[in-house]
Amino acid sequence: MADADRYEAAVRTLFARRPDTMVRGLDRIRAVCERLGNPEHRVEAVHITGTNGKTTLARMISAVLECAGLRVGTFTSPHLQDVRERVHIAGRPISAAGLLAHLDALAPAIGRVERERGEMVTFFETMTALAFRHFAAEKVDAAVLEVGMGGRLDPTNVARARVAVIGPIGLDHPKLGRHVEDVAGEKAGIVKDGVRMVVSARQRAAAARVISRRAARLGVPVVVEGADFGVLGRTSLPDGQELDLAGLGNRLIGVRLPLHGAHQAANAAVAMAAAQSFLASGGRLLHPDAVRAGFASARSPGRLELVRRQGAAAVLLDGAHNPDGALALAHALRSDFPAFDRRILVLGMQGDKDVEAVTSTLLPAVDSLVVTYAPGHRAAPAEQLEKIARHAGRSALVAVDAREALSRATELANPSRDLVVVTGSLYLVGAVRDILGLTPSR
Repeated sequence: MADADRYEAAVRTLFARRPDTMVRGLDRIRAVCERLGNPEHRVEAVHITGTNGKTTLARMISAVLECAGLRVGTFTSPHLQDVRERVHIAGRPISAAGLLAHLDALAPAIGRVERERGEMVTFFETMTALAFRHFAAEKVDAAVLEVGMGGRLDPTNVARARVAVIGPIGLDHPKLGRHVEDVAGEKAGIVKDGVRMVVSARQRAAAARVISRRAARLGVPVVVEGADFGVLGRTSLPDGQELDLAGLGNRLIGVRLPLHGAHQAANAAVAMAAAQSFLASGGRLLHPDAVRAGFASARSPGRLELVRRQGAAAVLLDGAHNPDGALALAHALRSDFPAFDRRILVLGMQGDKDVEAVTSTLLPAVDSLVVTYAPGHRAAPAEQLEKIARHAGRSALVAVDAREALSRATELANPSRDLVVVTGSLYLVGAVRDILGLTPSR
């Protein structure tokens, strides 16, 4: 079989491991890693959880640490277009040959664990083990790891983390609990023995109390956005924003960030504090030039990503899929994109999300609505989204898929003055990136 055929077959086998399902627990990943020689113990990590912004935080932290001279491995999820987006070293995704080689090497360990335990090693567990093995083999100086879901029982939580980063906590996955304090308890589970600093975004009071108690019990110091570091000011620009930041004991004025939104400014403040904390744990200081260069190079596809098209309306791609994410998007539409006359929303969501809250939050910020089915078998019916809009006194066009939805939204938009906004699901964003001919994240 040709290498391309072998690769495609291996990826098909990988995707048979329930990629749409997160099976919580650490026993399987520990068993697989043990049979691989515990590669997760050979790399020092920055471990990131939170409800929103995890991927962007991972990309920002990695970019700053790379500009500080470290060789950095980055593990994020989900991917938008290509599974290799999940595993990066020095800003570049794992090669197809590298992914295939690691999958081949993992197969005996996974097979043995599955025979012994009588249960499947999941897609996410496989990708987590693959990332650990890849980072250890490449001898990275730091691994920046994004939690898949929660934290306490997430497969990434077997890593050896120096710094635990907790982004804003809200409600999202029903499995994590119905109350913010329950969700916070799960996410604070990444604070464990070996962690030397907790870096927290600004939190709701209930979540902050849970994080503080967990850290105090383990004797780990906590620094918090707004109290110990934060955003001093921001100016929206056509290609992003300019920030004034307070770090841990320093200030940086006029930092350029090619990402939009006040929430991305807050992410930058958290990322700078996390990078400072990681380097400080090894006795190093973070130079301001590394921060400036890192943020200038930061990219986060599908997160307020503005795509300008010749002869057609601009498209804004954003993976907002929960109430907090929708609120951040609504604020950004008003504050960062005032040059557009009208906003045409393309909305498709997964059925296990709070579709009513997300739809209701976004409707006041847009002028027209096209609803569709997000890719995947868990999609919320487009008719359900249309019904929510109708009950709010708004009309919506119904499209059968992403391609039709984008086409209908484009027909509604004035090419030179209006903005098409695609959101509700990262799977939908990935599909539209494919339709627009955008290359997968590199």
